[in-house]
Amino acid sequence: MTEIEWWDYDSADEMACAVAQDAQFIIESAIDARGNAVVALPGGKTPLPIYDRLAEAKLDWKRVTIIPTDDRLVAMGDPLSNVTALAKQFMPKGARVLPITSEAAADYKAAGRAADARLRDVHWPLDLCLLGVGADGHTASIFRGPDFDEAVAGPRERRAVGVMPDPLPPEAPVARVTLTAHAIGLSRALMIAVSGQAKRDVIEAAIKKGAASPYPIGRVLADVELPVDIHWSA
Repeated sequence: MTEIEWWDYDSADEMACAVAQDAQFIIESAIDARGNAVVALPGGKTPLPIYDRLAEAKLDWKRVTIIPTDDRLVAMGDPLSNVTALAKQFMPKGARVLPITSEAAADYKAAGRAADARLRDVHWPLDLCLLGVGADGHTASIFRGPDFDEAVAGPRERRAVGVMPDPLPPEAPVARVTLTAHAIGLSRALMIAVSGQAKRDVIEAAIKKGAASPYPIGRVLADVELPVDIHWSA
């Protein structure tokens, strides 16, 4: 397993400031080195304060491409759409926000193939991938279910797949498209931001078990070779 470093904070606000500062540095470094930056950002409530602070950064946003780490198969503008939330935050700054899916789709496997094809036009590897982790140990939309093995151990050239969580989360009972574990692991920088003791316990248990972990985050981290920073607040 890769080197993992925990960063602990007394509050979610303190964590948000620190993660935003780190993300700003990574993006600035990528722009200086390659002329542009490509980052993947998660949905959910935990990263919203991070995005508020990152959006205030004085970056050359026109050189920044943002994709969601995963998205639900819903129409653009739907409250469940991760890319819609990212677009509202960062497009006014001048960033390019690229959807990996943009509509409700009955065939989630086909949606995954379409997302993978769309990401072929994006500079790879990612300069930064920021992940969240659910209470059940999922990360991005890599859930336990019929598509789990494809998401964590499918063809290594595949960047995105369609997935159907089992069971479906009651707050968002729809199929998803997600970056694969391998696509995540190729990132030049990988950070995790989570809050709450329960999620910390899940991540620590997942790290301990490694590739044998029943938690998706354990399987993802087991194949990562670069150092990982885990930012946590109570």
